[in-house]
Amino acid sequence: MKHSWIVLLAAGVLTTHAQAGEVKLTWQEPEKYADIRSTGETRDAFQARVTEDLSKVFVDLAKKLPDGVTWIVTVTDVDLAGEVRPMMRLGISDIRVVKDGYWPRMSIRYSMLDAKGQVISEGQEDIKDMSFMFGKLVTSGNSSFQYEERMLRDWFKRQQRDKLFPAR
Repeated sequence: MKHSWIVLLAAGVLTTHAQAGEVKLTWQEPEKYADIRSTGETRDAFQARVTEDLSKVFVDLAKKLPDGVTWIVTVTDVDLAGEVRPMMRLGISDIRVVKDGYWPRMSIRYSMLDAKGQVISEGQEDIKDMSFMFGKLVTSGNSSFQYEERMLRDWFKRQQRDKLFPAR
């Protein structure tokens, strides 16, 4: 069964407030993603936690956009840092091995619209951080997926630096 999780960013839940951009986020068929495998939670609970935590990161990034800008994002794939090894168990839980060769990756499609609904930028990206083991971890408190959060924040900063995304 195909599923798309659409995160409606309602006031007070996961929305940016006036004086900042807004993000509309869709998680397209997360059950088919390369790797959002849990080591100890049910698949559905872990999938919900991944999408919730990373949705908060997107909302925080949208706050860096100018007023009236809408960022429409569809996440088409996620591959978390590390790899779950079912044969390596700690009690009844599998273990996620995190090492250099298992970098985080995310595929997205996006459009950015100005206040009049005109396209500012759009594209498709395969975001990855092959050197994720060598940077300072993010301590924003938005996500328990620090490697993926740092990867998204670094990518977003590059988009603003390169003038592809408008800056506040």
